[in-house]
Amino acid sequence: MPPANEDAAIRSLSDIAGLALEEAQRQGASQCEADASVNQGLSVSVRLAEVDTIEYQRDRGLGVTVYFGKRKGSASTADFAPGAVRETVAKACAIARYTAEDPYAGLVDPEALAREIPDLDLDHPWALAPEAAIELARRCEAEGLAVDPRLSNSEGAAVNTHRHTGVYGNSLGFLAGYSSTSHSLSCTLIAQAGDDMQRDYWWSVARDPGELEAAEHIGRTAGERTLARLGARRLSTRRAPVAYSPDMARGLVRHFLGAVSGASQYRKSSFLLNAAGEQVFPPFISMQERPHIPGALGSSPFDQEGAATHDRELVRSGVLEGYVLGSYSARRLGLKTTGNAGGVHNLLVSAADGGLEREAFLRRLGTGLLVTELMGQGVNGVTGDYSRGASGFWVENGVLAYPVHEITIAGNLRSMYRDIIALGSDIDTRGSIRTGSVLIGEMTVAGE
Repeated sequence: MPPANEDAAIRSLSDIAGLALEEAQRQGASQCEADASVNQGLSVSVRLAEVDTIEYQRDRGLGVTVYFGKRKGSASTADFAPGAVRETVAKACAIARYTAEDPYAGLVDPEALAREIPDLDLDHPWALAPEAAIELARRCEAEGLAVDPRLSNSEGAAVNTHRHTGVYGNSLGFLAGYSSTSHSLSCTLIAQAGDDMQRDYWWSVARDPGELEAAEHIGRTAGERTLARLGARRLSTRRAPVAYSPDMARGLVRHFLGAVSGASQYRKSSFLLNAAGEQVFPPFISMQERPHIPGALGSSPFDQEGAATHDRELVRSGVLEGYVLGSYSARRLGLKTTGNAGGVHNLLVSAADGGLEREAFLRRLGTGLLVTELMGQGVNGVTGDYSRGASGFWVENGVLAYPVHEITIAGNLRSMYRDIIALGSDIDTRGSIRTGSVLIGEMTVAGE
């Protein structure tokens, strides 16, 4: 059962959203929707054991969208007083009366609405006092600095705890809400040997604070990762296999999702335009959306429009099964919403063989580059051209040989996806995209 204070918060937000919907209909809107939320949190950071920042966050907001036929208007406020709610609705209505008609505008189709709201175990508040958060961050940083004397400096350790309570409603009779939490602990350290200075980091994030990695482990891992980068070299320009660590591989998947999003498709600004039904990845790769994993960071019972989220095979044996759609982009494409207004919910990237263990993955890489950090934004979503600054490790005969930095990796995403030759079993669950390491057969590595 949800705690009583959550019930009270959701009831209060439901009343506010309900008032906005009633007022919009009273003012003549043919359709309307409202989203009311409260966010609160604490962020603490320390650097070299000294408190760097302490921030409390508490904000709230109401967003109202009204439709007069196919004309749309939106307005928002942070004032929940009834008079302010009515005034916000009036502003939205005034805007709608002057906007151009859009034949695709409107609420989600009624049959797509969530009829049951499952409890996904997303709400785990952390009663963390600032003093306790400071001590946690200090322990984390101290453990990292103690790994080796060459860890001479720090960019700090940070603790964050956040809770969101939101209610969404529309004039189709939908009104529902829930609370969710997110907590994190991170550490970034600097190592120096002579003139060589390197930095690296580690972090943990979870819905439930009890599932965070121990502060000492995060600090030690940050320290070990930073030390491993000392002595980094540049590479000469070459063609070579390129592997992405799991946290870097997530970005590759994110570029794919951007290309198959409804907005990119109807705007014809995608390197995977009209690619549904095509072999986009090798046959051993599949991608499943699983929105109802209890306690997962990407779980949600419904999307931003109230559409039910559901299990889905986005990529089956390398073939793109469909697009990532909200109701507006679906109408533009003559399709139905996939319950993805606001993005995907727990996308699981899987290999038919379950993925390779680390040693086997490196052996498959053979001699090539393992990327552990990316820089820059050199990705063209229209053409798929890809060029990013990178650092990581040069691998020889399946063994890490030495760290590398100040290099650029380049290719084209469409061909890069088809040239994936292995996935790792080292799945990173710290986000809404879950993937292991990714090995691409060959890319251009530019250096000296």
